[in-house]
Amino acid sequence: MTDLELIFTMLGERVTTELSRQEKPSDMPTHKSVARRGGKVAGNARKETEKELGRSIISPDNYLSDGGTPDLLSGEDSEEDAPRNRKG
Repeated sequence: MTDLELIFTMLGERVTTELSRQEKPSDMPTHKSVARRGGKVAGNARKETEKELGRSIISPDNYLSDGGTPDLLSGEDSEEDAPRNRKG
């Protein structure tokens, strides 16, 4: 995940949190609506950024190596599941 991908993910999560605090949804459909709105804010910001940069900010890199899963019980990743070294 690149820095920009992380930033837009965090933006969506933070906007969703703020909307939830403000509106205090009480049922699942309302929570879902708030989450979609928060995601839409981040999605629009990402699209505008890509338009300005003239390229996609989405990276093919992934936290997990092919087929790997983190060792959730130990709280540590195995060596094969560790993030790959990336250029940049």
